[in-house]
Amino acid sequence: MASIRVRDTTGKLFFDFRFQNTRCREQTALDDNPVNRRKLEGILKRIEAEITLGTFEYSRYFPGSSNAKKFGKKAASVRDDHETSLFKSFGELWFQEMQIQWRKSHSQTVAATLKNYIYPWFGEKEVGCIDKADILEFRSSLAKVTSRKGKGLSATRINHIMTPLRMILSEAANRFNFSSPDAGIKSLKVPRTDVEPFTLEEVRLIIESVRPDYRHYFLVRFFTGLRTSEVDGLQWRFVDFERRQILVRQALVRNELVYTKNDGSFRTIDMSEPVYQALLEQRRATGNFEFVFCNRSGSPLAHRNVTQRVWHPLLRHLGLRARRPYQTRHTAATLWMAAGESPEWIARQMGHTTTEMLFRVYSRYVPNLTRQDGSAFENLLQAQFNRG
Repeated sequence: MASIRVRDTTGKLFFDFRFQNTRCREQTALDDNPVNRRKLEGILKRIEAEITLGTFEYSRYFPGSSNAKKFGKKAASVRDDHETSLFKSFGELWFQEMQIQWRKSHSQTVAATLKNYIYPWFGEKEVGCIDKADILEFRSSLAKVTSRKGKGLSATRINHIMTPLRMILSEAANRFNFSSPDAGIKSLKVPRTDVEPFTLEEVRLIIESVRPDYRHYFLVRFFTGLRTSEVDGLQWRFVDFERRQILVRQALVRNELVYTKNDGSFRTIDMSEPVYQALLEQRRATGNFEFVFCNRSGSPLAHRNVTQRVWHPLLRHLGLRARRPYQTRHTAATLWMAAGESPEWIARQMGHTTTEMLFRVYSRYVPNLTRQDGSAFENLLQAQFNRG
């Protein structure tokens, strides 16, 4: 571990770090005090970063040192000798550089993935020496890991774990000038899963049967298509009763208000009459608080608590198939499509930038709701064959 230390005999500070498997100690003329320590710690961070990237020039920092002569030109770029840093060292630098682009929740997810899966396997390997066989072996090992529920990791989860590994190797390949070993390795095929929207009759049954204090919450979810994080993070300042609009500007993720999922999610939802009336009534209950749906202290609802204590018990009571509350969003899309709303309008309400996902995911449910698709062709056939 690199550090700034003080020599007992002189009281002067010196650098203590490792370079090319060699311990290096470089003396300074600075006295030991907080100002000088901060100054040298800043220099040491740059040195460590350059060592990790393979661009450290010993003589530039310590021109009069005997170590500068020892390492010579070879130290100017360890890449010339095809030497690269350890995977963990480079991974930590990559994480620091990328973290500014991510939500806090995503940073936590990536950090956990690196710590629990990737570093234990690749951490002590030289990043430039990792090959395709290493990656495939690692991916195979993930298939044998069991989750907390005792189940094996899904293909989706394995692909998510592989993503930061691919990104780190790709960035290292660019900086150290070698071919990324993950080229040609395709992501695992993920089985397609159907959405499971509720019928309009089931929606009516749920809203009429749910606890009164959650009736408005679920009505808004069913008829706006809001995501769980969006409805939980909805504040009164984003409800425009005059224009009858809900402004989706933020989401509640891990108890933190963050920017919407993507630019398309930053949107305006038109209130239907039931939603408008529900929010008017809800304002009487929580209008003095910041959040539209909150507990008695004004804190936003904990969605896991709502799911386990309200949602699943209600579905069991009504004899309905168990589904995640997120299916309320899918239900809104299918009901809008069944009603004949413009696909472009629906896409905007959902936060999709195009209509492609609507037709790919939801269109098959429309015939089940309207019983009209294909009827024109069927009438043509009946007219033709009934002539005789």
